[in-house]
Amino acid sequence: MASVQPTIFNIGQLHILEMLNRCNTEESLKALKKALFDFYSKEVDAEADRLWESGKISNEKIEEWGKEHMRTPYIHA
Repeated sequence: MASVQPTIFNIGQLHILEMLNRCNTEESLKALKKALFDFYSKEVDAEADRLWESGKISNEKIEEWGKEHMRTPYIHA
């Protein structure tokens, strides 16, 4: 029988769990979700700006992505 390893949460995960414990209504959960969405939205925007400024993303690169075909091929048995 395999032994079960305990889950070890980092400080951010523990804080989120504490906040979730205080969500007693649908409204408070909705507000928390919005706050998390806003936080990560800012993080993504900042990272995209950093990549743009470093030259890793450009208009040409975005055009390239639009023409890529990254579908998983079907395997027929």
